[in-house]
Amino acid sequence: MSGRFLDRREAGRQLARRVAAMKLDHPIVYALPRGGVPVAAEIAAAIDAPLDLVLVRKIGAPMQPELAVGAVVDGDEPELVINHDIARQTGATQEYIDRVCAPELAEIERRRRLYLADRPRPDPKGRTAIVVDDGIATGATTIAALHALKKRGAKRLVVAVPVAPPETVERLQEEADDVICLMQPLDFWGISAFYVDFHQLEDDEVTRALEAAAARVGKAA
Repeated sequence: MSGRFLDRREAGRQLARRVAAMKLDHPIVYALPRGGVPVAAEIAAAIDAPLDLVLVRKIGAPMQPELAVGAVVDGDEPELVINHDIARQTGATQEYIDRVCAPELAEIERRRRLYLADRPRPDPKGRTAIVVDDGIATGATTIAALHALKKRGAKRLVVAVPVAPPETVERLQEEADDVICLMQPLDFWGISAFYVDFHQLEDDEVTRALEAAAARVGKAA
């Protein structure tokens, strides 16, 4: 394959072929919004699985907000995952982490109300959960999502992602039962470098994709 995906949907179609070949039993596809939604929607449609979200937010490092110190994920008890090596290197104290978590939890709540509304959500207990994003840098948000789904009773955890650096893939393999990653570049300069079209997704694009997936599942039922 070429060094770049045309867009998120094309990346999703390529991943869908790999996921379909696994012949997973009764899976649920979980997107990390916003960017993971169009990727996950293609996978969910290809394997005729429900599409849901894991609402997770990155905790940026002091003075380096794009560098993930960790992540927090929604739940009855929010799941917090910290990369302690990066925290030490950047001086991210526990006090700092607690302070920056508050607005991220508020954004999670906003997205939950906007994206999910009152639609019923599938229960991952005893099922295979496929966690999808448009690319993974450090893995902090994805690992937080995996921890939350495991706590909710998922039987098998699969990560499906278009691109991630090799060291991140190794870290994910310690957390998930299976990891599918189409590209693992040694020179990783950011996810956007591996897409022709990597536009900033808006909320309405996310809600449309979720509504279409819900309609597909409802029609099948």
